[in-house]
Amino acid sequence: MTLFVEEEGSVKLPFDVKETAELMIETVLEHESCLYEAEVELLLTTDEEIHTMNREHRGIDRATDVLSFPMLDIQIPGDLSGVEGIPDAFDPESGELMLGDIVISKDKVIAQAEEYGHSVKREYAFLIAHSMLHLLGYDHMDDDERLVMEQRQREIMEKAGILR
Repeated sequence: MTLFVEEEGSVKLPFDVKETAELMIETVLEHESCLYEAEVELLLTTDEEIHTMNREHRGIDRATDVLSFPMLDIQIPGDLSGVEGIPDAFDPESGELMLGDIVISKDKVIAQAEEYGHSVKREYAFLIAHSMLHLLGYDHMDDDERLVMEQRQREIMEKAGILR
């Protein structure tokens, strides 16, 4: 698995962000029985920057905690069975499946950890898991999808050993 991490802004999270992201990405891929080595790009940014991205890409004029930009159009959540037939799905140099990009607001990670009464690391790990599920085709637009995604998130957090 390859993880590219870029960090913007002066806020620093109080743990190794790459190590925690790698743990969560690997845990999600294992939980979802992904048969491929994968590549993910992660941008850790500010509320101001994610606000701009949210407005430009989703038409929502406010900061958010996480944005997911999947490289693949997965019709059945978690089902990667047809990816070998998708042009440009794999990095030509590494052979890894290119899942997409995750953007996280470090400001929101800190604020939400305080709001929900758990650690900053737990909030960050949760947002990585949440976003990875989006990269694998999961969503939460209706109640049935939301319940499936929430259950998977709980299982992944437990498997990673990062609890409230």
